Amino acid sequence: MNYRFAKEFTEIKKELEKCQRVLLVAHSAPDGDTIGSVFALREYIIGSLGKKAKVTCSDLLPQHLEDFLEGGKVISPKKVNLPDFDLIIGCDAVERGFEKIVPSKIENQKIILLDHHTTLRMNKIKPDIAISDEKYSSVCEILYDFFDFHRIELNRKMAEFLLLGILGDTGIFQHANTTPKVMEIAAKLMKKGASISRIIRLVFKNKRLETLKLWGRAMERAEINPKTGAIMSYVTKQDLEELHGNAEDISGVAEILNTVSGTKFSLVLSERGEDRVKGSLRSEEYKNVDVSEIARLLRGGGHRLSSGFEVKGKLTKDEDGWKIE
Repeated sequence: MNYRFAKEFTEIKKELEKCQRVLLVAHSAPDGDTIGSVFALREYIIGSLGKKAKVTCSDLLPQHLEDFLEGGKVISPKKVNLPDFDLIIGCDAVERGFEKIVPSKIENQKIILLDHHTTLRMNKIKPDIAISDEKYSSVCEILYDFFDFHRIELNRKMAEFLLLGILGDTGIFQHANTTPKVMEIAAKLMKKGASISRIIRLVFKNKRLETLKLWGRAMERAEINPKTGAIMSYVTKQDLEELHGNAEDISGVAEILNTVSGTKFSLVLSERGEDRVKGSLRSEEYKNVDVSEIARLLRGGGHRLSSGFEVKGKLTKDEDGWKIE
């Protein structure tokens, strides 16, 4: 197999073998890829290398991901003492919250960033090792190559964590990033004991009634802009409070709206906290729209088919419709 990042894979292995304590950082509004990748690494670092490793995230896990982890712990950044760690690894969409958790590099501390988005945009931190390649479906696919390159044996847990991320970021093999290689990897992970049916049941078909109600409200509000081809909807702070909604629920709305015939991309706006509005953008390869360009205009990030942004303001409505003020 031709490994595009053989040099980086070699350097990462050396750093993992030298270090004693590793902090694994999942991005805010965690999804299957960021959780799958950090926990696959955690299993390897603790189980195979005998080192210490902790996982942190600025947001709580969605319930279905907690169920899948079966007791696996994600600690709050407030409980993390950064000087305790000699190696920090950020996995997936690292522009979403990494620098809030790790504001600067401490002396003798190494930082590794793994991503599959277009660019790695760190304002304050220059990583020691970085991999960023949109040709990969997910960070979990990158990690599969890393383990395969070093002939590291995968146990069932590692295989399931990797398959979780691949299933999540390929839309259960429905997105254009589902390559023959991805299917081959999935088959090999199944041979290691990973269960596609279990992951789909626990993660993708395990919806709360409140989630479905929130989706219903957003669907009723959806409108198509005939000039841009955008299908748009919104979720208010009151909606989220009444139905105990979370970031994953809103991402689900954007995914569903993106399937509406004749549209170019979907946009879901949601009120978060005080005077903050987040936008979730989704598209498909055949629609020929790069939603990351829209997100970057609003100081957001992501990749061509899945991006997001956050702006100051709140949702208001007048005779022309909804807008951010």
